[in-house]
Amino acid sequence: MPAPPSPGYDPSQVARVDLSGQADALRKAMKGFGTDEATLIRVLAHMPPQEIATLKQTYQQRHHRSLESDVKSECNGYFEFSLLAILRGPLQQDVWCLNDALKGAGTKESLLDDVLIGRSNADIRAIKTAYQQTYRRSLEADVKADLSAKTERMYLMILAATRQEESAPVHPQAVDSDVAELHRATEAKTGAEQLTVCSILTNRSDGQIRAIAQGYEHKYRRALETVIKNEFAGHMEDALVRMVRGGADKAMRDAIALEECMKGPGTKDERLVQRVTAIHWDRAHAGQVKGAYKHRFGKDLLSRIRGETSGDYEKILVAMLE
Repeated sequence: MPAPPSPGYDPSQVARVDLSGQADALRKAMKGFGTDEATLIRVLAHMPPQEIATLKQTYQQRHHRSLESDVKSECNGYFEFSLLAILRGPLQQDVWCLNDALKGAGTKESLLDDVLIGRSNADIRAIKTAYQQTYRRSLEADVKADLSAKTERMYLMILAATRQEESAPVHPQAVDSDVAELHRATEAKTGAEQLTVCSILTNRSDGQIRAIAQGYEHKYRRALETVIKNEFAGHMEDALVRMVRGGADKAMRDAIALEECMKGPGTKDERLVQRVTAIHWDRAHAGQVKGAYKHRFGKDLLSRIRGETSGDYEKILVAMLE
């Protein structure tokens, strides 16, 4: 049974709710001299994904103005960056991030990974359609133009949207076969067969990847993630590790990804905003990420974010995860 698109990924599912009060509050917050940032945060931080399009439409109809344009003119810095990430909604934000990753010289592979790895087939199809409609180019064509060799092949495997559905059974014999094949393609030889590993991990469901990782560790006494780190390097290593972590525990994967934005000197602010925004659309998942963060790093995620950010930028990130 194929999974439906995530909330916010089916453009036909627009919330039929009256958001005139919220639209008026936002206009009042930005009208005249000065901006009432607290109201912007209160109205937008927890808006469900299906209501974003309705809110923007209502704002345009009632005030004959673009909500996004008003935010751009009234706010700045990473606070503005955060509000615009919310106002795009999850699907258009993914499309925007993909374009940002592929445009200009060089490729932001980690941004491609954030958007594309571990997604359902339905979400990948929605993203490809929205990208084509937005930029009048196919996402596959842009990936081919920007990347080469095995990295390109890996992303094209992901974009094929042929993963096993989460409803698919986990067959012990198939798991054993995948475990043996992964070992043969990595530790059992000199030089890993990258495409064999990519083919297995890009086509299995999260449940199947979880079983494969458990089976591998049971049989060979080594964690699959450790094997990948030993056998691969660079972008390919990062992508495959993300696949294994996503299968094992998505909340922990996302908790580690947030810490990666904040550890060491300087904060990777754009990536922090993108990751917090992506997590916040699913309230239950956001709660699990906070729990996983506490478990892994022994501290409170919101306190950590407060220590790395300031002002309204700090307040919007914390509000999204509260």
